[in-house]
Amino acid sequence: MQDFRTLPTGPLTLSNVVVPACLYGQTGDLVRTDLSIENGRVGAGGGKVIDMQGAMVLPAFVDMHTHLDKGHIWPRAGNPDGTFMGALTAVGEDRAANWSAEDVRRRADFALRCGYAHGTRAIRTHLDSLPPQDDISWPVFREIREDWAGRIDLQMANLVACDRVEDGGAFRHTADLVAEFGGVLGMVTYPVPDVAERIRTFFRMAAERGLAADFHVDETMDASSETLRAIAEAVLETGFSAPVVVGHCCSLSTQDEARALDTLDLVAKAGINVVSLPMCNLYLQDRHDGRTPRNRGITLVHEMVARGINVSFASDNTRDPFYAYGDLDMLEVLRQATRIGHLDHSRSDWPLAFTANPARACGFDAPSLAPGAPADLVVFNARSWTELLARPQSDRIVLRRGKAIDRTLPAYSELDDLMESA
Repeated sequence: MQDFRTLPTGPLTLSNVVVPACLYGQTGDLVRTDLSIENGRVGAGGGKVIDMQGAMVLPAFVDMHTHLDKGHIWPRAGNPDGTFMGALTAVGEDRAANWSAEDVRRRADFALRCGYAHGTRAIRTHLDSLPPQDDISWPVFREIREDWAGRIDLQMANLVACDRVEDGGAFRHTADLVAEFGGVLGMVTYPVPDVAERIRTFFRMAAERGLAADFHVDETMDASSETLRAIAEAVLETGFSAPVVVGHCCSLSTQDEARALDTLDLVAKAGINVVSLPMCNLYLQDRHDGRTPRNRGITLVHEMVARGINVSFASDNTRDPFYAYGDLDMLEVLRQATRIGHLDHSRSDWPLAFTANPARACGFDAPSLAPGAPADLVVFNARSWTELLARPQSDRIVLRRGKAIDRTLPAYSELDDLMESA
């Protein structure tokens, strides 16, 4: 794709750019400033001066909740009715039939090339880890992580339903695998009768292996689904000290207000990080044949931030039965989250939820515009928020270590043979 302008190589100063004030630890909206680049890092000044005429600059994005192993299977495994159960069934059938090491590798690499071209520098992906898929996917993703080192920092978390979590058997093997490959222990929670005990078993196994935790939580409009509360109570009762991330938390949006806010008080006390996935949740939640959806499915992000909870946004699924669209473009996530969650007319520090907040939750190096930080930047042909969010910004400039990258997106036809062979 054509950048909106060509920048020279070598030391330079991007003069007359606008940057969200929160990225400098300031209050307010946008600040006008100069950004210098030297030897691949943000400098203190000098070099060839380029008048950027008010172009907006953000640090490279962090996408902390994705599913690279599922990505881009829609042509061979579409969701028959757009429902959550339709997605579960379609993915399960496709996984059993098609997820060889080569199939997973090629689709994941395709997705990573998309995210990289859009300006993302770090990604956490969940990996379906039911046997025998765990022994197929984890070695592949270790190789992918090594191949992409220096371009995208990649973390992996296993994905297993809570009714399969027990201190022994297949889940013990998966937990050992996660530890061996330097991953994050993951689980999907929903209200099975013994979910609280399974959560405690999960935390015990994570603690024994020194692993952080990442949960898919209450991905439903059913107000009675309160496993987020059980997770917070378990953290407080067990003293689990490694980072904990919870994603989705959709049922909070349909619960009694007082009950939901009381749960958030527990989440804040437990120090749990939250990631909201508004695009996927909007696609799946409150879907009924012939009925217009009434609820958005987005969790209570404003109320969370007001309590000091570390809140982030992420892509989630891309072109698979859980979400038919998407391209691992965090600007698209920012645009849609602003609309879906009414982030506008609100706080001025929401840009942190796409950069520094997810980095902190996952332990990635924090994106920064401070002198000495890597010059991993995304430069937009937009001078204000309304200009930035009104268009896809397909002509953005992506700098890595101060150099503009080739932003050519891979053609979907690259994967045609994988779709046809299925």
